[in-house]
This record gives sequence, C-alpha cells and structure tokens, in this order.
Amino acid sequence: MRIFAGAFLLSLLLAHAGAAEGEKADAVLVVKSEKRLYLLRDEQVLASYRVTFGGDPKGHKVSQGDQRTPEGAYVLDYKNASSRYHRSIHVSYPNAADRKHAEGLGVDPGGDIMIHGQPNGWGWASLALQLFSWTDGCIALSDRDMDRVWEAVDPGTPIEIRP
Repeated sequence: MRIFAGAFLLSLLLAHAGAAEGEKADAVLVVKSEKRLYLLRDEQVLASYRVTFGGDPKGHKVSQGDQRTPEGAYVLDYKNASSRYHRSIHVSYPNAADRKHAEGLGVDPGGDIMIHGQPNGWGWASLALQLFSWTDGCIALSDRDMDRVWEAVDPGTPIEIRP
C-alpha cells in the first residue's frame, strides 16, 4: 500500500492535533521513528497523535516476545471495547509473509498487536507512560487520543506501519 507523495508532507505540516468530531479516516499511518500515528482521509492528514511502542521498537516484528511492532501493510480488522487497556483496535499481524518468515526461522510470529490506550485504571499516568516504550509490541496512545482514534476508525481500515 503506497499512501502519498509531496502533498502528504505539506498536509503533515498543517495537521491539527485531533480529527474533527465525526470525521472518519480511510487509512492510518504509523511512523515509528517519529512516534506518530496519523489518521488520513483521501491521502490528507486529519489528525496526528503521539504514540509509544514496545521495549525494542526498532525493526520489524519477527517473533512472539521480541518487544517489536510490525512494519508493513495491514488492516485494522476489529475493535475491542472490553480489553485490558482503554479500548483496543486489532492490527491484522501476522500476515502470510510474516508467518512464512517466522516459520523459516523456527519461531512463533506472535500476534495480538493492537492500537490501544493506557492500561485500565492508569489513564491518569499517560503523560509519564507515553515517554517510555512499555508495550509488548502494540501501539499505545493516551486514553483521550485513543477515544478520538476509536471514533475515527472503522474495522477494515488499512494501516501502514513504517520504520
């Protein structure tokens, strides 16, 4: 999935903190090196949010427990309002290529990669928690930002995760 070109960079510079109420994203972009999640509509940035990742965020996820967030093209395939974290949206990792690569290495590719808020009951600590890489490979936002992403994203929305 290739999202954007020069217009994207300009829209990044002009992006506001949150999507307007009711605006739906048709794609999500996560740039790990920037620690940002972007909600997109028609290749324009609707909103941008600070995110954090796992304890070893550089590189593509290869195996269960490696503390990495996958990189590549996936789909946000379902929402979970009753997760251990403030809401969660599932990323379709591992795909067929991820499974094949892991099989070749003789490892379990892992799974259960989510976009989610803070651990339930810890929303008050999000300012501090967002300064650290604390997930097991998921993409974490503050609870307030997770609420905005939750409302803007429907199951079936493509997500691209870049280094």
